Amino acid sequence: MDFIDLKAQQAGIRDRLDANMRKVLAHGQYILGPEVKELEGKLAAYAGRKYAVGCASGTDALLMALMALGVGPGDAVFTTPFTFISTAEVISLLGATPIYVDIDPGTYNIDPDKLEQAIVALKTGDDRLAPLPRIEGVEKLRPKAVIPVDMLGLMADYAAIGDIARKHGLTVIEDAAQSFGAVYKGRKACAFGDIACTSFFPAKPLGCYGDGGMIFTDDPNLASMLESIRAHGKGSHKYDNVRIGINGRLDTLQAAIVLAKFEVFPEEMEKRQEVARRYTEAIRGIPGIETPFVPEGYRSAWAQYSLLARDEAHRSFLQKGLQEQGIPTMIYYPRPLHLQTAFAFLGYREGDCPASEDCAVRTFSLPMHPYLAEEQQDFVVKALRERSAS
Repeated sequence: MDFIDLKAQQAGIRDRLDANMRKVLAHGQYILGPEVKELEGKLAAYAGRKYAVGCASGTDALLMALMALGVGPGDAVFTTPFTFISTAEVISLLGATPIYVDIDPGTYNIDPDKLEQAIVALKTGDDRLAPLPRIEGVEKLRPKAVIPVDMLGLMADYAAIGDIARKHGLTVIEDAAQSFGAVYKGRKACAFGDIACTSFFPAKPLGCYGDGGMIFTDDPNLASMLESIRAHGKGSHKYDNVRIGINGRLDTLQAAIVLAKFEVFPEEMEKRQEVARRYTEAIRGIPGIETPFVPEGYRSAWAQYSLLARDEAHRSFLQKGLQEQGIPTMIYYPRPLHLQTAFAFLGYREGDCPASEDCAVRTFSLPMHPYLAEEQQDFVVKALRERSAS
């Protein structure tokens, strides 16, 4: 059994994939060819944004967003520790300082109340309100931005986060790497924030066959700056460099692949809802296992279907039983960022983000994709139920 079955998807769209790739090979515009512009237009319309800028990866999307907003040394950027390292990595790459805000354990997303506490703690220098980096000069950091992460396919609470950001003068960058296709109060992922970013990593709900990403905004000046940054700070032509940029361009072949996949994407989103519904109905009630929570007014993209075990030992016990039946599982994410070696210089300690730390040792994910057959799900649930009863 595959954890994510890309082969089944590919079989259904093989003709479209082949036709799109042959078209690129015929015109030979392999970097920022016409398919990139076409994809930007279609995804901007889908997300409800005015502009979309294709780039080389979801990580580059975040990096370029911060660069366009002028984030750098002396700036503080608030984000969650319960995510992949790329979200905070790009903050540090630019010389800014990540400040970690704990999650709501029900949604795995950044807790708005704790975000407000962290901002006030930094502004007042009172780390009794929220844990802050234990570094020299922390009191001089300027609150600059917040990067909520739409974790596991479920969007963050952008109404509450937006209110807090406006109150304190912070920019919002939506990290929708896992949530493209999700909905929050009638608006789709990537519709929020001053800038929104997503990833086309193959395992994402809308993925390519390599690396790729997209950045969304309604600001024409930001869009123009992002287009410049992705091509080494290009001005009027490729040898007119008006700013420091990166090589962050989206390959035309990858754009052509995403265009083919996007044709079936709305249908796949509905299939993901059905797969998740079957899992939840079948698993709910198994002792010691918590199923995912989706608040009213939200629709998850179900990038993953994640459960919570009682504790770390129980999780290992369940995973081993499933593995013995040939059922793959994954852990997102086994060690929160504030405890990662790469961020040891910030001085965070165990206990600073208790909800993230608790979820990290209890959560595990089951096979999840639009083509997961009902009988396969029945097999997974039967194995999980039997293991739980043993």
